[in-house]
Amino acid sequence: MLVKLAFRNVRRSAKDYFVYFLTMTFVTALMFAFNSLIFTEDIGEMYDIAGVMIALVGLATFFIVLIVAWLINYMVRFMLEKRSQEFGIYLLIGMKKKEVAHLYIRENAFLGAGAFLIGMALGVLLQQVIMAILYSMIRMKYDIHMEFNGSCILMTVGCYAGCYILALLRSGRKFRKMNIRDLMEAQKKNEEIKESHEQLKKWLFPVSILFLAVFGAFIFLGRIQSFGGVLVFLIGVVLVIYLFYVGLSSWLVCYVRGQKDGIYRGQNLFLLRQFSSKLKTMSFTMGTLTALFTVAFLGCTVALMFSDYQNKLLETKFPFDVQIYSDDVEDDFADEIQVIEESAEILDIFPYHIYADVSGKGANQVNVWLSAHLKVFGDTYRKKDGSPDSKKIEKDSSDGAFYCRYDTYMKLSDYNHLRSMLGYQEVPLREGEYLIHIKERIRDEAETMKDEITIEGDEGELVFAGYYTEPFSQDGHNGGDYVIVVPDAALASLTPYYAELAVDIKGEAPADLGKKLDSLTGPEDWEDDELTGNHCCGSDTIVVMAVTNMVRDNLIPEMKYTLSAVIFPCFYIGLVFLCVALTVLSVHQLSDSAKYRFRYSVLGKLGMNRREIGMVILKQLVCYYLCPVFLACAIGGSVSVFMSGKFIFYTGIHSAVIYYFGLTFLLFFGVYTLYFITTYVSFRRNVDGGF
Repeated sequence: MLVKLAFRNVRRSAKDYFVYFLTMTFVTALMFAFNSLIFTEDIGEMYDIAGVMIALVGLATFFIVLIVAWLINYMVRFMLEKRSQEFGIYLLIGMKKKEVAHLYIRENAFLGAGAFLIGMALGVLLQQVIMAILYSMIRMKYDIHMEFNGSCILMTVGCYAGCYILALLRSGRKFRKMNIRDLMEAQKKNEEIKESHEQLKKWLFPVSILFLAVFGAFIFLGRIQSFGGVLVFLIGVVLVIYLFYVGLSSWLVCYVRGQKDGIYRGQNLFLLRQFSSKLKTMSFTMGTLTALFTVAFLGCTVALMFSDYQNKLLETKFPFDVQIYSDDVEDDFADEIQVIEESAEILDIFPYHIYADVSGKGANQVNVWLSAHLKVFGDTYRKKDGSPDSKKIEKDSSDGAFYCRYDTYMKLSDYNHLRSMLGYQEVPLREGEYLIHIKERIRDEAETMKDEITIEGDEGELVFAGYYTEPFSQDGHNGGDYVIVVPDAALASLTPYYAELAVDIKGEAPADLGKKLDSLTGPEDWEDDELTGNHCCGSDTIVVMAVTNMVRDNLIPEMKYTLSAVIFPCFYIGLVFLCVALTVLSVHQLSDSAKYRFRYSVLGKLGMNRREIGMVILKQLVCYYLCPVFLACAIGGSVSVFMSGKFIFYTGIHSAVIYYFGLTFLLFFGVYTLYFITTYVSFRRNVDGGF
């Protein structure tokens, strides 16, 4: 009997909670598909850094479980309040409270189980899509196959069932404490609008907007630089979000009470009363949804930033097929060459040296200038009077941070040979001239450096001949950020600093070539203490890859896998948070459709036709949907633009500052439109049934 009644109730309420059902189905599919990344054995065996993906996806799953648990708990409690009169009637006709509680639990169990089973089926398909994308990114062939990992399924079931069980137990305890009177009046209490001190609270609206502007200024002016500052900023933003809705609802109430001319235009009075009453009862929920939208915006923005870096810049970080560093200037790379010859067909192999001016007065003048002038270092290497802090620069250089102890030089013949290996045009350099090959990212900042440094040759000062910025492996191999190129004849006063080997091979390198070369590297043995500190990585900060043995076809997939460990969880969090927030918005409107049916039927009796009523419904839903999204766009957009600017600055990627947030907005607008259309169609169908 109870089972049949539970099935009937599920079918009857399906139209109101269809969006919730779809969201739980989609969340289950996402959870299963992304959890499968944790248990992928092939990639885990291939990369030593596989733990990064496991850790970050696991961390993302943890936060998603928390928010899904909140959603389920919210929806279970919401449905209980909406159907409280129905349950009170059950008690009046003789059903026991325990039976009613079991009935409600069965209904939610059927709803949850149905969403889970369909979601798992969809998750298997989504798993194939995600795995195909990941394997494509790391240049591995993926054969589509159905994979049912027991641990993955158990983890998904545990997360999903745990959220439901906790929510149902909590609602069960609440239900057992309620009597018939409480149940019959629960829905009325939920709809009560308490208005007090509205004239005072309405000022929270402009004050919250002012504080949001202040927070935005703090971000863009760089005032938030410590962990404590970040924590205070986040707490402040969250408080302002909630105060914004309290103030907005009071401001609308006062505006209507004031009988301004605007309320009598069209259907404004009806819409304003509807919207203000909804905000009054949902101000805390609307604040929570705004926070979810904001996190979703930021998560997807971060994912798009690293995805863009992966597509545009990663390939340029490793221009040579193979490049090997050695601190021993006498190293002939015989062992490395033998390993490479056994593994691949060599087209060109070229050993060379990077030089340093050990005895000159300007032995580290370029390092000092860059450390004191590049924005990436800020005031780290400047004294209070603005002059370079040479002692700190020398100390950090000795420790291998950013730049070498001495400026790095290369002779012209070596430079042109390397350019020819990369397909670049050779550079002519006359006697008495020098050039600087520098990363494109810092080219503009270093424009005036040529006027403040002096490069000496054997016969006096050399003349600057220009900057070159093609990708040139300047993360510790051909210098860190830069290398000074001088004519071969000017090398007499320079000392070999470290040795390099560049190799061009035919086709792709074997997947294990990098590991074979790494196995040859022994413990560091500095023979000349004067030349220690000749290892550097440049000023890159966000994505840094400085290794002794660089094998392009091995490192690019490994780096893409590392970046994917950030991209996938951020997209995962963004999509789930977005869907959860939109679900709450949709369900609130659809569950109130019976109440709105009466109100719109009154409008129909007053002379409005169906088309006009349809426009009023559209305006009502647009206002309701846009309110939290608009505020989230303002907050998330400001933070996203700031983050994008910093990301572009530190990586040197060529993208507009608004690019990442713009893509995120378009993605969210697509999902938003689907939810909005579904809600509008269902709402319109429910309302049309009343007249």
